[in-house]
This record gives sequence, structure tokens and C-alpha cells, in this order.
Amino acid sequence: MTDSTVIPIAIPTPLRLKGAPGSPYTRKMIAYLRFRHIPYELLIGDHANRLGLPEPKVSLLPTFYLPDEHGNVQAVVDSTPLIRRFESAFQGRETIPENPVLAFLNYLIEDYADEWLTKAMFHYRWYYAADIKQAGAILPRWRGLQLPEAELQKAERYIAQRQIGRLYVVGSNDVTAPVIEASYERFLDIFDRLIEAGPFVFGQRPSSADFAVYAQLTQLARFDPTPAALCLAQAPRVYAWTDVVDDLSGQAADAEAWLQVADARRHLGELLTEIGRVYVPALLANARALASGEKEMQTQIDGRLWIQPTFPYQGRCLQWIRGAYADLAAADQQAVQAILADTGCEPLLVQSRGG
Repeated sequence: MTDSTVIPIAIPTPLRLKGAPGSPYTRKMIAYLRFRHIPYELLIGDHANRLGLPEPKVSLLPTFYLPDEHGNVQAVVDSTPLIRRFESAFQGRETIPENPVLAFLNYLIEDYADEWLTKAMFHYRWYYAADIKQAGAILPRWRGLQLPEAELQKAERYIAQRQIGRLYVVGSNDVTAPVIEASYERFLDIFDRLIEAGPFVFGQRPSSADFAVYAQLTQLARFDPTPAALCLAQAPRVYAWTDVVDDLSGQAADAEAWLQVADARRHLGELLTEIGRVYVPALLANARALASGEKEMQTQIDGRLWIQPTFPYQGRCLQWIRGAYADLAAADQQAVQAILADTGCEPLLVQSRGG
């Protein structure tokens, strides 16, 4: 997520984006575009370079190539602000609820999926031998199907070594592993019950939060062997849901299909409590460490020690959540407070120095 001003200029279609099947955020955006009926062209490998398209300031997937305020093509990353830009630029089948209370909850759950569930995705992929072997073999081949085998094997070793070395950066280590894995297994149970009643996070039509959750599950439930086996054994409905959400181009998007605010606590309470149990303490501890100029954060999450390097981006995530809440009308703030009461998410609504 990021704080981004929507540029009031027409966006030509088909949209061009660079991505990869193993990138959850690429999968998030493609599924979103399919549901919205927005034409797109996916560039894999070095296609973008061959087309002479610009490089983003930070190399992330997916990268979209969109006009700036002068109409010049620029490389744009970060899925959450991109969705909000597209919500304004293209009419019909929107994925952000019109009701501001639901829109805030959608923002919060989307952020949890983007920033906490991704810890589980990265952890399982590069922590267990079977997952390392599969990801190391397949990721470079997705981007270079015609590369010589010797070059692919070299890339396999390089990717595995680089990503294993980055585990600690995203919060995966021997100390935090039990917290991450327990949270993932609780999430599977919670989400299984939610979509049984749903079938989407906010009722009978998908929101951007659905696509954020789906994105991580394309890897956790459908690619990486260790978490996929857990999902299939523990929550086969979630396993199946991930395949369904891949292409919702035929899904209805009726205005009355959104969840009613009066039903939000009952429908979302378990998921919000899980967010308050694990993600909120991480956000707050990270913010405190950043405010103190510390390079490492330590806290207790779910009764266990959590330790990882500070993460400036997630410091901004906390600011943006609080900003979204501050922008609500007083009555809508009160409604959000009632929904989040006793979930552990309440500290997100309090503006305080350093979290």
C-alpha cells in the first residue's frame, strides 16, 4: 500500500504490465483486471526491456506502464494504490465498497493480506527443503523457458541463495517461524468459515481484499508444497476458492450484493481478531522502533518473541490505515469502533507518536 495521488488523465487499454506467475501481487492484479473487464497485456521475462519500456524506481512485480500527468509512459508499482487509481479511471464492477465503513475494513484486510500473509508465503517457500527445491527450479523457468539448462541451473542456485538470505528481512527466522505457521493455520480455518458464509470477504461480490488474500493463496495453497498440503488437508474449500477467484469475469457485481454494515462484525469478527492478534502488534512494534531510530524491532506476538529488522514501508502502512480512519465522518468512525471492539485492532485507530 502507498499514499498516491490519482492522476486525472485517461488510461489507454489494454493495460500493459510486467509480471510473473510466482509473484502474488501479479496474480492479485490480473485477477482484479479480469473481474473488472479491463483489457490487459501481461509481459513476462524480458519482453518489457525489448519494448523499451521504462524501469520503475523500485523494481517490483507487477510493474504497470501508465501515463503520467503529461501523458508520458512511466513505470508504476504497488498494487493497492494501482487498484484505487483504476477504480477511479474505469467505471463498473468496482471492488471497493461504496459504504465508507466497509471501504475502511476492506482497506485494513487488504493490507493484512499484502503485508502479513505474505510473510507466510515467503517463509514457507524459502524455509523448507521441498519448497526451496521447487521454487528454485520453477521461478527462473517461468521467466526463461528457452534458456539453456546450464544457465537455468545457475539461476536456480542464485535465486534460492538470495531469497533464503532475505528471510530474516521479512520476519521469517527460527524464532518467528512458530508464530507465522500457527497464524497461517488459524487463517485457513477462519477463512474457510468466512467463505462458506460469503462467498467473499464482503458478501456476494469480490472486493480488493479478496484479490489480496487470493494473491497470497495462489502460492500458499496452490504452488508451494508445504503450505499447499496444509491447505488441502485442513481447508479444501479455501483450496478450491483460490481456483475460482482466478477468473471472476462472469461473477455478478450487483450493488445490493455487498455485506450490510450491521452484519460486518458477525461475518468478519474472527478474521479481524486474527489481524489484531498478529498483524497489529507487528505494526505497532515496528512503528515504535522506527520512531526510536532502531534497526531491529522486538515484541511479543501471540505469546511468543518476535524479532526482525525494522521495515519503513510497514511504518507507512500504519500511517495510511490511520489516515483512512481519520478521513471518515464521525458516525462512520463510531461504526468502525463498534466493529473492531475487542478484536485487538483498536490501537490502529489511535494516533500516537511512534505507534
